[in-house]
Order: sequence, then structure tokens, then C-alpha cells
Amino acid sequence: MPVTLSFKDQLDQHGAWRRDFALRLKRLSEWLGENELQDDGVLERLRRLEQQVRADKVMVAFVAEFSRGKSELINAIFFAGYKRRIMPASAGRTTMCPTELGWDPEVLPSLRLLPIETRLQPQGLSEWRQVPERWWQVELDVKDPAQLAQALEKVSEVNHVSLDQARELGFWHDDLPEDNPRLTSEGQVEIPRWRHALINIPHPLLKQGLVILDTPGLNAIGAEPELTVNLIPQAHAVVFILAAESGVTRSDMAIWRDHLSVPAGETDSRLVVLNKIDTLWDELSTPEQVQEQIDRQRSTSAEILGLPVERVIPVSAQKGLMAKITNDTDLLMASQLPMLELALAHGTLAQRQRILRAAVAAGVAELREEAAHAIQSRRRELAEQMVELKGLRGKNSAVIRHMQSRIEQEQAEFDESGARIHAVRSIHLKLLRQLMELLGTAQLRGEMSELTYALRQPGIKLGVKKAYGRTFDRLRANLQRARAISTEIHAMLGSAFRQLNAEHGFSLQIPREPDLQRFEHDIELVQRSHLQYLGVTNMLRMAQASFSDRVVRALTTRLRAIHEAALAEVELWNKSAAAQLDAQLRERRRNFARRIEAVDRIQKAAATLDDRITELAGHEGAVQGLNGRLAELTAPLLNPSATLARIASASSAEADDDFEPSAAFHQPPLKKTA
Repeated sequence: MPVTLSFKDQLDQHGAWRRDFALRLKRLSEWLGENELQDDGVLERLRRLEQQVRADKVMVAFVAEFSRGKSELINAIFFAGYKRRIMPASAGRTTMCPTELGWDPEVLPSLRLLPIETRLQPQGLSEWRQVPERWWQVELDVKDPAQLAQALEKVSEVNHVSLDQARELGFWHDDLPEDNPRLTSEGQVEIPRWRHALINIPHPLLKQGLVILDTPGLNAIGAEPELTVNLIPQAHAVVFILAAESGVTRSDMAIWRDHLSVPAGETDSRLVVLNKIDTLWDELSTPEQVQEQIDRQRSTSAEILGLPVERVIPVSAQKGLMAKITNDTDLLMASQLPMLELALAHGTLAQRQRILRAAVAAGVAELREEAAHAIQSRRRELAEQMVELKGLRGKNSAVIRHMQSRIEQEQAEFDESGARIHAVRSIHLKLLRQLMELLGTAQLRGEMSELTYALRQPGIKLGVKKAYGRTFDRLRANLQRARAISTEIHAMLGSAFRQLNAEHGFSLQIPREPDLQRFEHDIELVQRSHLQYLGVTNMLRMAQASFSDRVVRALTTRLRAIHEAALAEVELWNKSAAAQLDAQLRERRRNFARRIEAVDRIQKAAATLDDRITELAGHEGAVQGLNGRLAELTAPLLNPSATLARIASASSAEADDDFEPSAAFHQPPLKKTA
């Protein structure tokens, strides 16, 4: 892939690859069904692969203290095509609440706003998303940029409340006076009017799966646990914006230390932007002197934040936006905005895409291996029947009757083995239930109840991290027990499958054991983000029961997603093993019936023997062709690089209508609802 691809170009190609993959996966599924190679396990694998690719999102979070030009940067990178500002970024207007921009085709273009008063209730953001009637909604006319920009100014709205109300909502803390907002002349506190905003518009990049998370400043970030311990840690790229003239300030450092810093080897997901470099452009200085000042600020910021200097990008968002609107190439290059776009494209975005493509290619490889084994088993059984029938040529009726008796005896012995298979399944299901209980909702709910109880104890402020540590130790221990049980099940299935293969000529392949260790890694990341969040500032807030409850709810949401993903892998593993065994048992029983029927027909009419041999030869030729067709259908799915190269050379006019930008701007307007 050319290194000159911009963020937009690479996301466009990724979207085209996703569409191509879904189409080819559908063709593979239809072919497997037509050739009776698609059992329940294969169907589930195909469904999950398609869902994984279709639902894949790339989230980019923009984080900054107030007045760093964050919204202007979003406008410059993503919305310059509107030829004006879309996100509020003019003087005195700034994003006051966390704002997500994305596209859901099931929802009409709209801005949905969650009132700040919902903080007084125990539900977390993820729960409020399921209650659409509590969100204030306004229609968005995506064909009218002016109306769109005016509607989106609502994310800047504020309320003025009393000190008591501000304390209750989490915006005022008597123990942290330096972090509190300033009082108005009337003695009131200015707070955001909205708790969260969801913007749903059919922008071409958003339709390709991009999600933009625009976060407010330090005070609002700290007051919303679900934002900082769930949404930001799960973003594939985090862009942290500083002001070029001031570099890393005290409040910038607080945001970085408490919410964004990562270990030295994991900085690929972090980009720091030194914005407003145009404030350093000075007619009294030479270009070399200006660049030297920018480079010095860049290296100093990188050193303070503990990042490689190449992860700090100097930019002028305002000049970059103006350059794109006026088609001024020289100004665009001077703004250095293309440098940031390339860093986004070839850093986090490219890495995320490689992970997804490798994961789906591994899934397709497993499917192909299973299908190939099923084809091989079918070929072997046809060959055995052919040898059996050819051996009957010229034999008398007694020999044929003996052959029929032998087949019936084999069938009876096979049926008797069903009791052993049933016993193996009983043990398997018992262990599986133990495994699923360890990963289930009840187990997690119990752990979170213990944590909540511990956090409500008097004087817990100094023991918060210990309480968290004990909870995460138990969670890891549960996962380790689950891994031990899955290993035991895997070994038992392997032994049973090998025995069945040896005794009955099956071609059973035990599915790959679930990788539960990676979920332990996910839990480590969650623990790290929570402990990072529980710095001095938020440790004091934890003394408030309502705040600690919100933190635990946010933690529960994240952990539930991890446990559900682990359960899904275990269920797929179980279904694949059971479906494979059921399919081969059915096929073997059908094979016995076909053999008995063939011998019976041959006994009644000698001419039938040659006809049956000819028929089997035809079947054998058809089965031999299945392997070639299987390889043909799966090769493009296993080789994303070749597919991407073909997509890159194809005309953009060939893109699917469902993803065309033109189709996005013909949506019927919504009616405004409260």
C-alpha cells in the first residue's frame, strides 16, 4: 500500500475491503450450503465473521483542555468538505459535553442530547443509550451546512446552577478548589447543559465505520467516569491537543497523567498535536528561526509526556481548514495538517486494520480446513464404496447377501458406540457449565457487589486502590480457573475425537481452544485505566457514594463486555465441536443406508451394479472438484493484501451505492421531538 495514502483514502479503501469481504463471504456460505458442507458450527462462524467485519468501527478520540483548538482540528480533518465550520469552534463557543459523531443507518440524521440532570440517577451512559425517550433530539439537514452547524452549537450550551447543585452533579469539590470552575458574579457555577451528545450524520468517513469522540476539558472529563475508563481507553487512536505557544501546561499534564498516559512500549495509539503553530509565525523572524522554535517546543513536549518525538505533530488547524476551503496548497502544507493525517492513517488506523484482517483471515482459514476435511472424508467413503462394489462383480447371490449382512453388522456396532459418545458429551457439558458459570453475569455481579460494599466503608479513601486490587485479583483468578477447565475439555475432546477417527474412519478436527488468556490481558488494561483514573483528584471524589457508584457501574459495563466476548468464544468453540461430530454421525448413518440400499438393488438386478459404479464414479469426480472451488472462494478472503491492491487500482465509481456519499445527502428531514 502506498505510504502517501491520506487518512480518508485509507479509510475509503478499508471500507471497500469490508464490502468486498462481506460479498465473498456470502458467496462462500451459499456454496457451502449447496454442497452440504455447512453445519450449525460453520453457519455460526460465517455469521460472526460477517458481523465482525460489517460492525467494525475505528474510534478516534480528541482530548484537550479548553481553548486548545480541538473542535477546529476536527473540522479541518473531517468536515472541510462542507466549506465552513461544522463543530462549534469560534471565539466563546466550545464543546461543553462529550460528543460522539458516527453513522447508524437505522437512525435518521439527528443530534441527540442527554440532559445533565441524569447524573443524579444511578444509570450509566451505556444504560441511558437504551432509553431514547430521555434524550432531547433535533433533526439535522445534512444538505444544509449552515443549519447543520447551527444545530450542533447546542453541544456548547451551559446551565448556571447553585453551589449545592454543582456539588451534587459532580462539578464542584470543596477539597479541590483549584479544579473548580469560576463563580459568576451572581455566585452561580457554569456547568454543561448536556451530559452526552450523539451526532448521527451520513458523512462519507462516518459511513465507512469511523467514530469521532470529542471530549471537553479536565473538569468535565473527571466528572464522567464512563467516559474516561470506558470510551477513551477503547479508542483506537487518542489525539491529545496542546497549544504550541504554551506547550504542556499544568492542566494539560493533569489530563495526560490521570487519563491518557500509557507504558513506553504502547504509544502507537497516542498522538499529541501542538496546535496553533501559526501564533509562532513571526514576520520579524526568519522561517528557519520559526521552525527552530516549533522543533524546540515539540521535543520539550515529547520529553515531558514520555513520548517519541515523532508522536508529537505541530499543526495549525485553523490555517489547515482555511487552506482546504480555499484550495490553497501552499497554506495547507504550511499548516502541516497533512502530516497529522498521515500519522493517523499509517499509525493507529493501519494497525487496527491489520489486526482485523488478520483475525478474519484466521477465521476463514479454520473454515476452509474444516470444509476440506469434510470433503476428504466424503471422498474416502466414496472410494471405499467403489472398492466394495467392484469386488461384487461376478459374485453369486450368497456372497452379496453376506456383504449385506456385514454392512448391517458394522451399522449395529456403530450404533452401539453411540453410548460412549453420549457419555463423553455428558462430561463435556458438565465441565462446560462450570466454565460458563465462571464467566457468567451472576459471578461478575457478585464481584462488583463486593467492590461496592468495600468502597462504601468509612475512611475508604486511602484504601481504594487496595479494594480495586483485590477485585481484579479475583477476576483474574476466575479467568485462570476458566482457562484450566477449557484446557481439560479440549484434552478430553481431543482424545475422544482421535478414538472415533481411529475406530470409525472419521475426520474429526478439534476446534482451536478459546484464547481466554487475551481476556486476562483485557482485564489488565481495564485495571490500569481505573488505577490511572484514581489519582489524587478522583480519590477524594470516591468518598462520595454517588460518585463511587458511578465508577463501579462504568467498570461493570466494561467487564461485562469482556466476559460476554469470552463466553461467545466458548459457545462458538462448543458449537463447532458438537456440530462437526453431529454432521459426521449423520453422514455415516446416511452412508450405511446408501450401502445397504445399493447391495439390495444389486441383489435384485445384476445390471444395477455397473450403473451404481458409474454413478459413484461421477460423484467422485464432482467431490474432487470441490477442493478446487473451495480454494478459489477462500483465497481472496485469506489474502487481504491482494484484495486491497485490486481495490486501490479500481475506480471509486465502482463502490457500493450503500456507501456512496451522494446517497447520504438525500435523507428525509426529521420532525423535532422533545
